[in-house]
Amino acid sequence: MKQLFLSLFVLIGLGLNAQQTEKAPIPIKTEGDMKKETMMKVPATPATPAADIVVEKSNAKMTFESMTVDYGTIENGSEPLRYIKFTNTGTDPLIVKNARGSCGCTVPTWPKDPIAPGQSASMEVRYDTKRTGPINKSITITTNEGPDNHVIQVIGTVLPVKEQTPVPAAEPNLIKGN
Repeated sequence: MKQLFLSLFVLIGLGLNAQQTEKAPIPIKTEGDMKKETMMKVPATPATPAADIVVEKSNAKMTFESMTVDYGTIENGSEPLRYIKFTNTGTDPLIVKNARGSCGCTVPTWPKDPIAPGQSASMEVRYDTKRTGPINKSITITTNEGPDNHVIQVIGTVLPVKEQTPVPAAEPNLIKGN
C-alpha cells in the first residue's frame, strides 16, 4: 500500500513538472540587462563641443549702490522691508531674470520690465523679522549680463522679544473688604 501511494505521488509530481517545462520560461531581467536595453533604445548623439554652446550675453551692466542690505539692530517683529537700488550702466537694456534668497526667510521681489541704459531701479527685500538673532543671508540675482550672478549680502541682528511685565495684582485692603 505504501508503494502504491509512493508511486502515485511520484507520477503526479512528474506530471506537474512536465506541464511546467512545456510553458515558456519567464525571463528574469537583471539591472545590467535593463541598462543594456535602455542603452540600445537611446540613439547615440555626438558630444557638443563647448564652443557650440550659446550663452546669452548683452552689454547691460547692473551696478549696485551697495552689495549689502544692512538691517542693523532691530526689534523683533519690526518692519521687514528694505530696498536694493541699482543702475544699468551698460549700453543694452538690463533684464533681471531671477532673484532668490538663500532661505525662505529672505524674499526678494525684482522688477519684471527691462531697465533702459542709464536708468535706475530697485528690488524689494523682505526678511522675517520675527526670527531672533543675527541675520546672515544672501540673495542671488540672475540677469541677461551673462553667466555670472550677483550676490547681495543681507546682515543685521533681530533682538529677542521684550518680556512684558504684568500689572501687579491689587493687594487686599480694609476699604474693599478683602
